[in-house]
Amino acid sequence: MGNRTPLAATLAANSVSTAGTSLTLIGVPWFVLETTGSAGRAGFVAFCATLPIVVAALIGGPVIDRIGRRRVAIASDAVCASAIAAIPLLHFAGVLDFWMLCVLMAVNGFAHTPGNTARYVLIPDLAEHAGTTLPRAASLFDAVSRGARMVGAALAGVLIAFAGAETALLLDAATFALSALLIAAGVRGIRAAEPRKAEAPVSLRVYGSELREGYTHLLGNRLLLAIVVMVMFMNGTDQGWYAVLLPVHAEAELGGATAIGLLTAMFGAGGLVGALLYGAVGHRFSRRTVFTVCVILCGAPRFLVAAVTGTTLPLAVTMLLGGIAGGVLNPILTTVVYEQVPDRLRSRVSGALTAGCEFAMPLGGLAAGLLVEGVGATGALLALGGVYFLATLSPLVFPSWRTLDDVPGAEPVRPAPPVQLSPPVESVPSAQVSSPAPSRPTPGP
Repeated sequence: MGNRTPLAATLAANSVSTAGTSLTLIGVPWFVLETTGSAGRAGFVAFCATLPIVVAALIGGPVIDRIGRRRVAIASDAVCASAIAAIPLLHFAGVLDFWMLCVLMAVNGFAHTPGNTARYVLIPDLAEHAGTTLPRAASLFDAVSRGARMVGAALAGVLIAFAGAETALLLDAATFALSALLIAAGVRGIRAAEPRKAEAPVSLRVYGSELREGYTHLLGNRLLLAIVVMVMFMNGTDQGWYAVLLPVHAEAELGGATAIGLLTAMFGAGGLVGALLYGAVGHRFSRRTVFTVCVILCGAPRFLVAAVTGTTLPLAVTMLLGGIAGGVLNPILTTVVYEQVPDRLRSRVSGALTAGCEFAMPLGGLAAGLLVEGVGATGALLALGGVYFLATLSPLVFPSWRTLDDVPGAEPVRPAPPVQLSPPVESVPSAQVSSPAPSRPTPGP
């Protein structure tokens, strides 16, 4: 029996942080709509919050290895706690300008990505340390994250309705602080969590070489590249849904922020069920078949239902069923990424995966805001839902997806021995479908 404390601490920290992120995901768009009344401004804030995520993912992989995954996770949460807490505090003081909100959200996005990546890439080592298999640890990681999103979303709806969006943001800041404490106290004695010493001194040339290694590995693997392209479109449209379309639809048709919390919680509850189901019985079925069916069902239907109905119940049922389908996706993608990327390259490749998967997220929120103001909420829902549906047809069209079943799914991956030059998906679990995010290939529906 291994030592399960570091794995448990990491899962707890990620869950606390993810629950807090759900508060921001709902609280900030609602705060912008309440204070400005503009869907376009809500979309611009989403753009400011997600563009730094892509930038951090593009350049951050080698930095995580040199500084150390444990230190990065702690520092990331500390910065995010400060940035999020500053929003309501400046608002209460009467000095919060719109540009300040944009800057603070940008700081939060830039700092959040390395912390997510650091926790995510530790899972294989922590699973081995705990004496459990990688598929089981990956399913558990996704299940607790989805459960946290569910709780955070439901709490956000209630808090915003009764205490205001500012209270939700203060609680989010507290969750980041708690996450940092959990990592600091619980993740000790893990070699993979500590800084990796390089023979070569730090320089732009060495840094560039390490960065290229991650992108070269990604570009040379057709399956990983296919995952990135599909998830990029899914995450972009998801960002438009959560940052603009759902808040606008809830304000106009569903009665306000409580409905957003309920619907997001339903999606999270479905995701939790789906992740647990896959962890229990998913290995018995073809990965490609299960993935193809679930990816088509997980996202596009909610856009259509929201476009044609103005009541909560049909959309809640759709979100629940879509969450169940979405909950199956990340355990599959996470396991595939862990199996195909050696430990020496894991931070670098995860950074490249995250950058690719989240490349369209800044444009997703911005496009949704502009579409709402240009063609109305219904037109925007149908347009982005169509993009989502076309993206999810990818496994039926491109031959590289046929290799999804070629990777043995039941065997734990043994990390490659560390090398001197320091060697996710996600900074957010990088190959993850966002659910609802920021991370994490966060496909995370």
